[in-house]
Amino acid sequence: MGKVRQILLARRPEGMPTPEDFEMAETDMPVPGDGEFLVAMRVGSLDPAIRGFLDDRPSYLPPVALGAPVNGMSLGEVVESNNPKYPVGTLVRALGTWSEYFVLDDNALGLEVVHRKPGTELHHYMGALGPVGLTAWVGLFAVGEAKRGETVVISAAAGATGSTVGQIAKAKGCKVIGLVGSDEKAQVIRDLGFDTAIDYRATPDIAGEVRKAAPEGVDVYFDNVGGETLEAMLPLMRTHGRVPVCGMIGQYNDADHPYGVKTLWQLVVNRIRMQGFLTYDHLDVLEQAQAELDEWVAQGKLKPLANVRDGFEKLPEAFIDLMSGRTIGKTMVRI
Repeated sequence: MGKVRQILLARRPEGMPTPEDFEMAETDMPVPGDGEFLVAMRVGSLDPAIRGFLDDRPSYLPPVALGAPVNGMSLGEVVESNNPKYPVGTLVRALGTWSEYFVLDDNALGLEVVHRKPGTELHHYMGALGPVGLTAWVGLFAVGEAKRGETVVISAAAGATGSTVGQIAKAKGCKVIGLVGSDEKAQVIRDLGFDTAIDYRATPDIAGEVRKAAPEGVDVYFDNVGGETLEAMLPLMRTHGRVPVCGMIGQYNDADHPYGVKTLWQLVVNRIRMQGFLTYDHLDVLEQAQAELDEWVAQGKLKPLANVRDGFEKLPEAFIDLMSGRTIGKTMVRI
């Protein structure tokens, strides 16, 4: 049968994850049952949401048990199948585990067949041509309802989702302002076509800098970080502005002490709509989203920004770097 490597949760992180929170183990090769199929991981996706799964508290998924493999989105190849919808050789995306091989069925969260185009590197289907791009599209257009000529501000703008949101907002004719945490990241998003890049670490007044860049106010604030940045942004929103909430990475490493946002009254003052979302609550628009993403990449309007490492054993290291703010673009590991 052979053995399969897995990366297990050795202990629950306290604050920033460390290598000691994870351990490598081996187990028997899993065997698919009726209606199931065996998937070989080809690309592992590192996402801030994983940090929430490591705490022993409710989230939109149950917490990872101590000693169990870590959950994460993966792109893999079907290598054995008892399900005619997923024959051997099919490429699929889904929530799997940090395992070289894992078993899925029709009910797997986020399960999609990937149709790889010739000449496109596989890892891009876990980035701008996959969940990252779809999340950006859904948040910006289905939830944020961004329109041509509007002003869009994005936090964590050099990250996987933020860098994609900015580019597709520009493709739709929006004015785009990105908030980042270094000069290097500011240059990255300028090179991607953002109208303005603001390094929040270099200024004590984020609100003042955004106000200079958008004196007319902000129509859509795409929130990836929450906390003080959200507090600064709410008074800058125009009447009937929209705040799609993709994540709150600023609080994931200290979920026991969430930041108390003091400007929520602005939701009433300016009738702002603020909404959290998950991509797969919007299945009705994903076909349109995928088609537009493919077209923008083909036209050069969307440049996938990827931070790729090689080797199954690099998953914890890549995740720790992501949560430390040291990465640019979509962080992935090729297996």
